Amino acid sequence: MWRQANWDEELLFKLSMYGKPTFYFGGNEFAEVVGDVEDLLPKKVVRSKPPQIPNLSEVEVVRHFIRLSQMGYGVDLGPVPLGSCTMKYNPKLLEELAGNEGLRDLHPYQDESTVQGVLEVMYLLQKWLAELVGMDECCLQPPAGASGEFAGALMIKKYHLDRGEVFRDELLVPDNAHGSNPASAAMAGFKVIKIPTSESGEVDIDALRSVLSSRTAGIMLTNPNTLGIFESRIGEIADEVHRAGGLLYYDGANLNGILGVVRPGDMGFDIVHLNIHKTFGAPHGGGGPGAGVICAKGELVDYLPIPTVGFDGVKYFLNYGKKKSIGRVSQFYGNIIPLVKAFLYMLTLGPNVREVAEVAVLNTNYFIKLISGVRGISIPYGKGKFRKHEVVLSFEDLLRDTGVNAEDIAKALIDRGVYAPTIYFPLIVNEAHMVEFTESESRENIEMYAELYRSIVEDAYKDPAKLKKCPENTSVGRLDLGLANHPLTRTPTFKFLSRLGRKSMIR
Repeated sequence: MWRQANWDEELLFKLSMYGKPTFYFGGNEFAEVVGDVEDLLPKKVVRSKPPQIPNLSEVEVVRHFIRLSQMGYGVDLGPVPLGSCTMKYNPKLLEELAGNEGLRDLHPYQDESTVQGVLEVMYLLQKWLAELVGMDECCLQPPAGASGEFAGALMIKKYHLDRGEVFRDELLVPDNAHGSNPASAAMAGFKVIKIPTSESGEVDIDALRSVLSSRTAGIMLTNPNTLGIFESRIGEIADEVHRAGGLLYYDGANLNGILGVVRPGDMGFDIVHLNIHKTFGAPHGGGGPGAGVICAKGELVDYLPIPTVGFDGVKYFLNYGKKKSIGRVSQFYGNIIPLVKAFLYMLTLGPNVREVAEVAVLNTNYFIKLISGVRGISIPYGKGKFRKHEVVLSFEDLLRDTGVNAEDIAKALIDRGVYAPTIYFPLIVNEAHMVEFTESESRENIEMYAELYRSIVEDAYKDPAKLKKCPENTSVGRLDLGLANHPLTRTPTFKFLSRLGRKSMIR
């Protein structure tokens, strides 16, 4: 387990002893520099007192930041099984190559003739991704997954407006879809129509049929869905939506479960967005930035954001020629560095790319087997079905029996030195933990998590009050989540008072 050391690290200012030589400047060098600058500045803007900059030796500075790093947690330290986020290990070879000085120092205003290499990489990546998901063309510009979603919704909107069908103002979103889909649809000006999930864990086809009308612009969904279940009737869904005049948009959040095995384009989808930072080897979250490629087929290709990268047989160029395009969705050409990592990731895997999905699915179902039969844990929807990339656990029975909820279990996992999964999502599962190990994790790590779940649940039945105090082995005690999210708590004054010992945020 990844238990961290030294949870009581002080601020550099508190560690400092003023008057001794600093780490960065020796002797009076800093004072001399300040003196030189003061002679050039108007007197009214010069400080009356010198700034209080921490004075520390080199070893003190190094140890401070190393101790801080030990208080953090990331996928390089241990599993981060955040369901629907696909937090996989990012190969260091990709980081090294993408950090190439020639690539890093490129400027977006350079002439196309001077950036033929990176344009070739982008062109090939467009082609590879389009083939992988069964689309005709891709645009690499969206800077994140939600941006890709929004771009897809705008493409649907403009497509119908160009056809004179201004009345198509409804976008269907299953309640087992990725969480940001309703927001992206609403931001594009659509009324969001929620489609319920059947007991099988799939879209309720009868409910879908009942809301299809001349107002239907399309449907946004992911397959496999957020429950980790493959929509086995996707062909039927596509036929029904197309028959009503709507389009199908594919959210790529869960592509890791079918990568190289099944293509969204073959399922009937018209638009696909992909998360480079989830599926294709670029860091996710704080290790970003992300990239949210948007792809289309048929008539929808003309609506892709511009520019895309073209090739005339001699040179690569930025193509602004799509007259029906929704326009730019980001400055310049997107986040190039994560796109280069995706190119290298696919180049490395080659035809073995399907092993990503095969191992991810194997890991999920192995975990399910290990926790099957544990009292207090259930897996709602699709009873007995194999899951794909992730599984959603419910602790509703445990809450009823002991009063211990999903948050308590997550805090107990943190207390044992591991990262907790996504909790309380999807909303259709009570007391949910959404677990996704990806293809990165070893059998031993999956077994370790299963054993931790088993032991924590046993503790809940023996002494539920103890779990309510977790986590205790962390830099702060258990936070009041309501108060911690209040805007007041993000002010400098509140943070300063908290450092002085106010514990009102602590239960």
